Parts: sequence; structure tokens; C-alpha cells
Amino acid sequence: MLIKDNYDAKGLQTTGGSLAMRGFIPTGDATMVARLRAAGAIVLAKTNMAEWAFSPYLTASSIAGITRNPYDLTRVPAGSSGGTAAGVAASLGESGLGTDTGNSIRGPSSHNDLVGIRPTIGLTSRSGIIPLFAHNDVGGPMARTVADAAALLTVVAGSDPADPVTQLDANRPQVDYARFLDHHGLRGARIGVFRQYFNDAKTDPEVKAVTEEALHALQQEGAVLVDPFSIPDYNVMEKKLDCGDFQADLNAYLAKHPNAPYHDLASIVESGLYLPYIEDEIRGAVAAPKPDDRRTPCPDVYHDPPKIEFRNALLKAMATDHLDAIVYPTWSNPPRKVGDVTSPAGDNSQVLSPQKPGFPRSAFPWDLPTACFRRD
Repeated sequence: MLIKDNYDAKGLQTTGGSLAMRGFIPTGDATMVARLRAAGAIVLAKTNMAEWAFSPYLTASSIAGITRNPYDLTRVPAGSSGGTAAGVAASLGESGLGTDTGNSIRGPSSHNDLVGIRPTIGLTSRSGIIPLFAHNDVGGPMARTVADAAALLTVVAGSDPADPVTQLDANRPQVDYARFLDHHGLRGARIGVFRQYFNDAKTDPEVKAVTEEALHALQQEGAVLVDPFSIPDYNVMEKKLDCGDFQADLNAYLAKHPNAPYHDLASIVESGLYLPYIEDEIRGAVAAPKPDDRRTPCPDVYHDPPKIEFRNALLKAMATDHLDAIVYPTWSNPPRKVGDVTSPAGDNSQVLSPQKPGFPRSAFPWDLPTACFRRD
């Protein structure tokens, strides 16, 4: 197993990609890492990440430099979990763990021909993971096959008293996700095609063509496509959903680790130990909030009124069309060249799922589109 460098792992340096955290070795494991070890997994190494998980577009850190895409060393593996993705794709580990605030499991998985699962928020514990925005963060598996990803999710899922949002589902029985793998599972499944996410002018034509081929493949396997699928008032609701406070969330993590080199974000910013490309993000996190900022308090997705409104609207639209899932491209553009900051970077359309309603979402290799599944 390869573990992203924002997971606590006993005996291994944990830096969040920051030179400011050099030499910090946690005294215990993150809950998900502890569950992997208990199941017999061997943690081979920590993997590079976008510094403090700020970038979905590249994996570059002041602690370890730049990670490149093993399929084409001139291109990026996306971010922020690009180190885990590149390591698994290059067979440096059997599979791995990433984290995802809005892009960071699905983007690298799509860039590196892997299966990535961003679980429903609350299905896996975030305890012992350096946060970006705690209300949106979640950890999940990155693997070569759906079967491997399902096996990993079975091990790492479960409630944890150290992560309150997981307690909302504390009475849920343990699920073996591998039991539900079915080669004929698409027969009769009703799948909504959310064309709003790939008919955008910025979406690469080749991505559109591959997506159309994948939709045809789903039909060949027996799926019923509801095409197009839409959500009433989507454009109005999605504008009210952003909130987050990196400074408060990181400071809360550091308070639990008195042996860390720094104890608050302000001190880290003052140290100057970070790469220039995150300058705006990291300084913005310690700046005084603007009048329209939604920072602290930022409720979890199950107690935030705008997100509740959006989730209810999504579920209602799915129920109206009797949908089992929604599909759209995992990433809208090909991987950028390393150093390219002008061509379209692409996106994985994170508004619909997962960070706004809290729903799960999966990324599959290039010949299948992503899928967003209902929580039940």
C-alpha cells in the first residue's frame, strides 16, 4: 500500500507536502491506516502530494518536488493525490489511499488509468488526516481494478468516535462491497446523463468523443440511459454552496500533534516554507475574511442549509426519473504538460457530487465515465 502524505502513519514522516513539516513523525496511525494494517496490509511508503492539497492540477511540493505521470513523463498526474496515483500506476505499490476535497481522488485516477472511489462523507474516518476543508474532505481507495477498490473500501469504511460525522451512520452494519460486484449489474439500470458537465465549450472534443463511446458501451451492457438528465434550478443553487476554513481546520489538526514543528498556519506562512504556486491560497487562508466569505462556522454537509437544499433537489430529480446513478466525464481535458499553466487544466465537475451534497463518486479508467451514486 502507498499512503498519501497527509495521512498520519506511525514511524513515517507526515508533511502534507510542506517543507515546514519536515521531520514530523506522528505517534499513531490515522484511523484508515490503522484499519489497513489490522487487515494485514503493508504500508510501503508515503506519496507526494500537491502542497497542503491546494492544487487539483499538479502534484508539486516543497518537501519532495514534482511528480510526473508514469504514462507520459512530460505530463502531470493531476493533484492533489497524484503521488499515490502515479505510484500505483507505476506498480510501486499494489494500491493506495488518497484524499478528496473536490477533485483529488477522481482527477489523479482518471489521469493515471486507475479506479478511484471518493466515499460518501461520513463513510470513512478523517481522523489523523491533515485537512484542507474538513467539511468536504474524505479519504478513499485508488486501485487498478474495481475489485481491488471495493476490497479496500470494505476495510477502511466504518464509524469512528474521533470523527463525529461518521457517527451519523454508526449503527450501519459492516458491508463487504466486493459482494456486490456483478458483471451483469448494468442490465436494467437507469442512468442519468448529466450533459451539462460535458457539453461545456471548455470540454475537450476528444473527451466528449470518448464519453459518447462509453455511454454506448453502457447501453450495450443493458443500461437504460435517461439522456439528458437535469436538476431544476441547478445554476441558482450551486452558487450558494462554497464554504471552508483551512486555517481553523489545520490549526485543529496541529493542536492534536504537539510534536509538530509548527502549531498554527500563521507561523507556517511566516516561515515562507512553501512553493510560490500556493502563495495566493495559503496567504488568503490567514487573511481577514471578506464580507461574502463562508468560513467558520462551516457545518458539515448534513447540517448546512444550502447543501441540504441542493441534496434534496438532486434526490427529487433522481426519483422523478427513477435513476440508479448519474454519469459524466471524470475529467474534462487531457492531462496538462508539466509546467504548462495556460492551456485548459480541466475539471471533474465536483459541484453535483461529491462535495456539495456529500454523495460518493467514482472514477474509472479512460473508457468508462464517472458515476455518482445515491447514498442508499
